[in-house]
Amino acid sequence: MSVPELSIQAVSERCQQVLDAVAGVVVGKRPALELVLAGILAGGHVLLEDLPGLGKTLTARTFAQALGVEFRRIQFTPDLLPADVTGSLLYDQRTHDFTFRHGPVFTHVLLADEINRTPPKTQAALLEAMQEKQVSVEGATHQLPTPFHVLATANPIEYEGTYPLPEAQLDRFLLRVSFGYPESEEEFDVLRRRMVRRREESEVAAVVDPPTLVAMQESLENVAVEDSIGRYLVEIVRATRSDQRVLVGASPRGSLALLLLARAKAVLAGRDFVVPEDVKDIVVPALAHRITLRPEMWLQRIDPAQVVTEALANVPTPASASLPTYAG
Repeated sequence: MSVPELSIQAVSERCQQVLDAVAGVVVGKRPALELVLAGILAGGHVLLEDLPGLGKTLTARTFAQALGVEFRRIQFTPDLLPADVTGSLLYDQRTHDFTFRHGPVFTHVLLADEINRTPPKTQAALLEAMQEKQVSVEGATHQLPTPFHVLATANPIEYEGTYPLPEAQLDRFLLRVSFGYPESEEEFDVLRRRMVRRREESEVAAVVDPPTLVAMQESLENVAVEDSIGRYLVEIVRATRSDQRVLVGASPRGSLALLLLARAKAVLAGRDFVVPEDVKDIVVPALAHRITLRPEMWLQRIDPAQVVTEALANVPTPASASLPTYAG
């Protein structure tokens, strides 16, 4: 089913409806939920890194329900094999031939739960899927459905028995989001809603469907980014590379992530152009996980987010209103 091209205002309204639906279940985390939706709207993958019990899995499942897309979950464990993610060949006795059995990665939204609890070989099985939107098994390539997004969760404190994600895979995530503990009233609201619901599970009605979501994502191409904003985000990324505390700064993929997420933030605000505040809102979630600090910095308890924040503060905010040159 084809969906006509949507206006920026129409996309913004649908996004707010999705956020309202999800915020009705995930209480008190509207700014973090906006970041997750911005990542999906930008066509990327999101890493949800936070302490246990703060709603990471619930967020992924509820977003899938509100977006009307197919949802599957993989619980990553030390004995999980790559074939458990991508699928494998099975011998069919009726045809006397091997047929491909699709793995759970063939879905619209894949929840990779506790992704850092599985060995690198299995983690790498997601790399091709996340970057190329396809998987290769026994020399045959299988395309994943559209849209396709990975929402992965990770626990930042329990490192025993875990396998930290390599930089190459961290770089595939468009942004990293943390929720934090709720306020006292928010936590009581969670209990109150549970008592009103009278059951453990919570469900929300679909606001959009897969074709509409794809049309919403395509609308980002109509968001203008003037040259001054483009140079602004490039200078922020370059500032992370020149910091003496940084071993490896953000790559050009970080610049592209800023561009895509800034456009998504503009759409959420109902604008067809990017302003510097859009960049500032997403710079830490988009860049902090792409930075590798020098080993001695960990002893000084320097956080990558601190480096990104200081880089943002040191780059002058543009005030230009010139038209983008690529529009000519």
